[in-house]
Amino acid sequence: MREIFAGLPWWVKWVAVPVIALVVFGSLIMTVLGIVIGLLFKALVFVALVAGLIYVVRKFMSNSSSRSDW
Repeated sequence: MREIFAGLPWWVKWVAVPVIALVVFGSLIMTVLGIVIGLLFKALVFVALVAGLIYVVRKFMSNSSSRSDW
């Protein structure tokens, strides 16, 4: 493989080959990136919902305990 690329100009190695790779594997790369970004978004929504639930429960518990002190 190294011998094949040795005689080629620099622009073939550093421009044409990566562009061809992106064209061939671009949909695969976009699919993987979409899955990763989707999972990160779902994890962020999950953390936000759990934090909101904890906030509401603590607020409710603090209000109910202060009322029982009367």
